[in-house]
Amino acid sequence: MEPKSLIQIISEEEFLILLQGRCGSFFRTFNALGEISESSTGVTRKFYSSLNQEAEWLESFLDEHGARENKTWARFTEYVASIRNLVKAAFFCRHITDRYPYYKLRDNEESEQGFFRDAAQVQQFLNQAIFNLYEECVREGRKNNLSVPENSVDPEGFGEVEANKRLPKNTEGDEVVEQEDRIIDLLEKLNSAESVMQSMNVEPTQDPKTLRELVPGRLDEKKARMLMNLIHSTQSEFDTYIKSTPLEQTHEEFKTIRGYISMPLHLLEMMIWMIHFYERHEDDIRKGEARTIISGLVIKTDLLAHVVNFCFFYTLYYVREGGKLSRKVLKYFVKSVRYELPVPEPLGFHARPSTYVSKIVRRYDAEAWLIIDGEKFDARSVMSLLQAGGVLADKGYKTAVFEGDRRVLDDLKILASHNYCEEKEVPEQLEYLRGSIG
Repeated sequence: MEPKSLIQIISEEEFLILLQGRCGSFFRTFNALGEISESSTGVTRKFYSSLNQEAEWLESFLDEHGARENKTWARFTEYVASIRNLVKAAFFCRHITDRYPYYKLRDNEESEQGFFRDAAQVQQFLNQAIFNLYEECVREGRKNNLSVPENSVDPEGFGEVEANKRLPKNTEGDEVVEQEDRIIDLLEKLNSAESVMQSMNVEPTQDPKTLRELVPGRLDEKKARMLMNLIHSTQSEFDTYIKSTPLEQTHEEFKTIRGYISMPLHLLEMMIWMIHFYERHEDDIRKGEARTIISGLVIKTDLLAHVVNFCFFYTLYYVREGGKLSRKVLKYFVKSVRYELPVPEPLGFHARPSTYVSKIVRRYDAEAWLIIDGEKFDARSVMSLLQAGGVLADKGYKTAVFEGDRRVLDDLKILASHNYCEEKEVPEQLEYLRGSIG
């Protein structure tokens, strides 16, 4: 006897009956979207969560039954998946505006107003796009003889829980041992994220051609997830080694730094779902009748403009602001050390090695000195280093004493071990110096 197949093929009529019993809650929830979006509170995070849950459940049901590979139900499934992607993006957009006061960011009034104005525009765009896709979903369902309910869930059940009432804060902060190096590493990750984002060369623009070159050319879902993972690991380390510790109480700046981590994280989560929608469902990338219809319901130029000019722009802005604050806080934790290092061979501290040394010091926005017989020369300044080089040459010294930020001196030690790159390539550990000198 031949083995019986584990997959049972059912008719489209049988599937319609199954789908009819499963999708009622989806339609009733989304039927309330128009009314809720026009209310004084707008669409709340609680309601977006319900929309997302209904879309996920329905999409899973459709996938389990192979609806994507069925001519009758493929477009319906595509619309449901598109709705889910944009609902997730809309949730994060609402989340960051709701949580903004708790992030303790140091925006001035103009910056704060600009952010909320831009966020409101993105929120309106996403709500309208979701509504457009839902209407098309309804039309496609009815065309396939699906009975769509006219009634909706009660909008009153989706108000947010009052957030201005809190339990007393009376737990004892955990003491984290051996945390200094971890804190330094954590705070430097924000600077690393800033460097990565700057290297992508994504600038605000309204030009449709440029937007389509940027996304997904320089900014695709993979790169967005890489950035999100970097920020997420920073937040995870913060919560492990700083949050609810005596250290957080001692340095008030840490509470603000946490906000400068959370804001970019949620902006990136929002961006990922918008880019995923574009890469997965827009007709420029994947051809198909459903995708052509979707591109008419969700204006791709507007979508890409919001990805670049809101999500990426504000992610970089808050990462930069967080980086500035973290560099200030780092000075509390970084130890000052003193190293004796060789003088560059054969010409001493002339322009090339002096410039490398200066760039290392400036990278960390720190202080470091070259000390000769008690006299200090500022290692941030090329001119000061050239002057020190002359003194060293006159005295015939083959080594020089550097003192300052341990991070700086550790990199200077690497530079010195390569003779200040007089004959050798810049070492991998000092990658940031490459291309800095012609």
